[in-house]
Amino acid sequence: MAGDKAQSVVVLRLGHRPSRDKRVSTHLLLAARAFGAEKAYYTGTRDDSLEESIRKVTIDWGGGFTLEYARGWKAVMGSWKGKIVHLTMYGLPFQEVIGEIRPDPSPKLIVVGGAKVPGEVYGAADWNVAVTGQPHSEVSALALFLHELYEGRELGIDFPGARLRVIPQGRGKKLQTWGRGV
Repeated sequence: MAGDKAQSVVVLRLGHRPSRDKRVSTHLLLAARAFGAEKAYYTGTRDDSLEESIRKVTIDWGGGFTLEYARGWKAVMGSWKGKIVHLTMYGLPFQEVIGEIRPDPSPKLIVVGGAKVPGEVYGAADWNVAVTGQPHSEVSALALFLHELYEGRELGIDFPGARLRVIPQGRGKKLQTWGRGV
């Protein structure tokens, strides 16, 4: 989780297309942040509004999550100092390989596809992992994978500096707000 160097996680979103992927990429990055990733890169078309949306969420809801545009995936994957997990429905079932991935102390780069994933990505990954062998959302794949990687501990992450925080209750909505963060 963020701050837990034994399980340092960064997400790489491949091939963002603002005209088609704006909501999916936003939701993927929100899931990455909420489920414990400390940073994300995205490739494809640079999208200032995507970057601003994620920056605003991090300011309001706290934590140190950062988002960075990368011109190409090869540079990010090629310079990565750790292990690479590629989430794909064509990989090995995650329930069969999570026991090998979880104890590995290396920083993890979690690669999540967009349109068409180049075959080279499969070869560059240490693990090609399937959350299911059925068509599904990359957002759900990332969330389920991170939940299993962290064994549920990510659900209790503290996001320092938050200006907003949900007050849990059975009915209705309640937020606690701070001017400078909590």
